[in-house]
Amino acid sequence: MLGAEIARIDEFLETLGHLSPHTRSAYRHDLRILLDYCNAQEIARWRNLDGRQLRGFVAWRHRQGIGGRSLQRCLAAIRAFYRHLIARGMAAQNPALGIYAPKAPKRLPKVLDVDQAARLVNIEDDGLLSIRDRAMLELMYSSGLRLSELVNLDLDHLDLEDALVKVTGKGGKTRNVPVGRYAVLALTQWLAARSGMVAGADQHAVFLSRQGRRLSPRTVQQRFKHWAVRQGVAGHVHPHMLRHSFASHLLESSGDLRAVQELLGHADIATTQVYTHLDFQHLARVYDATHPRALKKKSIPR
Repeated sequence: MLGAEIARIDEFLETLGHLSPHTRSAYRHDLRILLDYCNAQEIARWRNLDGRQLRGFVAWRHRQGIGGRSLQRCLAAIRAFYRHLIARGMAAQNPALGIYAPKAPKRLPKVLDVDQAARLVNIEDDGLLSIRDRAMLELMYSSGLRLSELVNLDLDHLDLEDALVKVTGKGGKTRNVPVGRYAVLALTQWLAARSGMVAGADQHAVFLSRQGRRLSPRTVQQRFKHWAVRQGVAGHVHPHMLRHSFASHLLESSGDLRAVQELLGHADIATTQVYTHLDFQHLARVYDATHPRALKKKSIPR
């Protein structure tokens, strides 16, 4: 019986080709834990799981120390799984409807300030890898690309004459994003260097290794760490930090939340609104540092 229930999970996961491998792996993990829980509770089939029992499962996971975000993802996986089962006549109702995970504390993304971002991308070395890395960093900061969007870029996605890049984001959605003049210059230099690379190079990928292969996300992460140390940028610097910095700095200057949403490729503006909290933090620091009634005094004059 266990094999049949696992087969239902595998069959469901095969329908999720639109999701990233990471998300599908997380869904598999969540559903296998639910299956183990059902077996321990002697719930023989998926169709026998009800809302009360599922609430018990969520409470059990929460007692194990699983946070709100992970439980939200788990419930999303269960809801989608039961929609799959219902459509195939393997369940009559969705037990996850109306069940919500505990709210997770809102974590603000870490960003570089303007000076730190400029220091990170201002690579003055003219070696082949330095030229490539400068183009990568300038493009990510200029256009707010995700790491996956960067490594999947092909040459025909770049339009340097009109300073645009065509990006394929989550869910296969495409968007056109402006490219700043520093990034255009860096990309122009990299493409000239790229044209002289080894025979057999990937004919489509924008960013290549020295061996002529498309860069992996892991390699880009390693290069970020390398340049953060070399450029004297403190802290754990990672590719997504430049995307966060792009959004925060743009919103801080323009105040146009809708435009930032479009540039980032967010389907829901609520996802973009996290950057308004960062902007408020910046304003609060300015206020505390400059307003005469906000300045902290060491002693109160008599």
